Amino acid sequence: MEMNYCMQCGGKLRLREHEGEEHLIPWCDACSAYRYPVYNTAVSMVVMDEQKEKVLLIQQYGRQSWVLVAGYVNQGEDAEDACAREVREELDMTVRSVRFNHSHYFKPSNTLMLNFTVTVSEREPRPNEEVDRWSWFSIPEARANIRPGSLAEAFLKGSFDGTYTFPER
Repeated sequence: MEMNYCMQCGGKLRLREHEGEEHLIPWCDACSAYRYPVYNTAVSMVVMDEQKEKVLLIQQYGRQSWVLVAGYVNQGEDAEDACAREVREELDMTVRSVRFNHSHYFKPSNTLMLNFTVTVSEREPRPNEEVDRWSWFSIPEARANIRPGSLAEAFLKGSFDGTYTFPER
């Protein structure tokens, strides 16, 4: 997402060369400063049981497709802490371990998505109002049931295969 106006003064930005940068960087003449792009940061989690045999997928917002648990990182929050908080808020489950998998910039929402695998010890979530349905799936079942063509599918399959193929947007 291209920045057109300065977030400090509201002045119109123009692209300008900056030594050592590969691309042109937005410049504010009024502030005499470069303005680097701003974007959202979110986490998505492959939630697994402690034996790492089952994957928990959810349905949200009236949609019938299965997706990963996800949410935005709060200002000042580490991504790993955001994983634990989102799993606790949405499912009332405690994260026991966190492992980073991969990241991907998702242009439609101007969001850098950070994907993790987390393990939980509880078997029965107590979801909040954001979660319509949840289910534990074996790894092959999770691969077959995750929303086709989605970022969630790319992260889920990549976390097991080591190869990430992201949908074109």
